[in-house]
Formats: sequence, C-alpha cells, structure tokens
Amino acid sequence: MPVKQRRSLTNGQRFRVDLDYSELTTSSPEKSLLVKVRKTGGRDWRGRISSRHIGGGNKKLYRMVDFKRNKDGVPAKVASIEYDPFRNSFIALLKYLDGEKRYILAPLGIKVGDAVESGPNADVKLGNALPIKNIPVGTMIHNIEISAGAGAAFARSAGSFASLVAKEGRYATIRLPSGEQRLVHIDCRATVGQIGNLDAKNVVLGSAGKMRHLGRRPSVRGVVMNPCDHPHGGGEGRSPIGMPSPVTPWGKPTLGYRTRKKRKISDRFIIMRRA
Repeated sequence: MPVKQRRSLTNGQRFRVDLDYSELTTSSPEKSLLVKVRKTGGRDWRGRISSRHIGGGNKKLYRMVDFKRNKDGVPAKVASIEYDPFRNSFIALLKYLDGEKRYILAPLGIKVGDAVESGPNADVKLGNALPIKNIPVGTMIHNIEISAGAGAAFARSAGSFASLVAKEGRYATIRLPSGEQRLVHIDCRATVGQIGNLDAKNVVLGSAGKMRHLGRRPSVRGVVMNPCDHPHGGGEGRSPIGMPSPVTPWGKPTLGYRTRKKRKISDRFIIMRRA
C-alpha cells in the first residue's frame, strides 16, 4: 500500500509520512469482537513504574484476533479489511457459513469476498490455516504456532513471513523473519501467505505529539542526566559516556549484549541463530 508525504504546513507535518489506508474497506469495527483494555501507564501492582516511556495515548478498544484458527471445516468469506490500533498489520473480518464472525491477520493480497478456510483438509491457498505437515516445502507462511493448539507466536507483524525449509519426522524446519532457523512440530498450524501492509516500516511520525497519541512518553538520553540517574551522566558540558560500551540505567551492557537465558529448554529446537 502506498504512503503519502504530508505538506509542510506546520513543523509537525514537515517530515511526516503516513499510510493512505486505501486498502481498508470500513472504519467501524465489529462490536461483538471488541474488548476494553485497562491502561496501566507502565505501573505495576504497587503503583511504581516497571516499564518506562508508557502513558497517555488515545482511547482504543482491543480487537479479539483469532490466532488459533481452530474453526475447522467451516468455510468463511472476507467481509472487510480493517485497521487495528494495537498492531501495525491490518485485520480481516471473516463471516463463517454458520454466522460466526472472527478477526484474522490480513495476508498480503486478500480482498473482500475471498473464501478462507482452516483445518487439515483446507487447500494450500492464501489465507488458509492448516497443519504444517500438510503444507509443501518452500511455501511462505505466517501466524505460526510454537506448540500445537496454543495459538500463533511467530511472524505476526506487518510484512513478515517465514519459509518452510524442510520436513523430517515429527518436526519441520522453518526460517523465521529474523533469519533464525528453528524446528517446529508438524502438527502446529500456520497460515499460507505473507502478512500485508508492507509500507508500515516507511511511516515517519514526524512530531512528538504523534508519539504521545500512540501512548509513548518522552525518552531522555542518559548522557544529559546526572550521575545519580544514569551511568552515562555527569561531566562538564557535552561529554562522552566514559566507558567501553553503552549500558542501561541499571548498568547492564546494551547494543548487542545477549540477554537470552543460558541453557533454555527451547534452545534444542534452534538449528541456526539469527546472528
């Protein structure tokens, strides 16, 4: 989907690049699939900030997206392509033959009126969800489960997809969007195709106000803080960080420092790291 450059009528619009949302077919979501989500402002149960830079933002309702795709054998048609404020990919509203409605992540190229199905007997076509054992090697997939029946965990953001590299025994080898190759059980489900809204990465917010509308509070650099607030702080005037590599406010290395837990149980399913 193309993007549009804003005219520089104000400073906030000078460098702003937005999506034109030409793919969307409606502006009103399905009310039966909306849920209220309470805002936390980044605070935990004690009222203290546990996640920084969170707060404010426009009011929004959560769309219940079907990540399990477990309504087998019932055909559905795409009723609309809609915007989801909680993710950068678009969502598609499905109307099943029995009258039920569900949201799914909208694949690239899907249109209103297309037929979609899920289950072991579904065809290998765009938008269909079926077990990996029934998908040919080399197919582009997304919305991949990490364990059968648990719901999708991989390749869920805009423009992302994974490749089915090989199948051997009970496991299949999948190349994830990060480049990592991983073993996944062949009974896990995946959706055929690539997720749409490829131009989400080209969006430029352009102003601090737009960041606040998205619920992101300002972020301050460590080098302009005092030594009591950040390891990079202090010094006379503009000064370097004064250490071999940057660190977090709590002294942990950053910018390339690996934080994955050693001897994690799922490490045995990783064939090739993304590095």
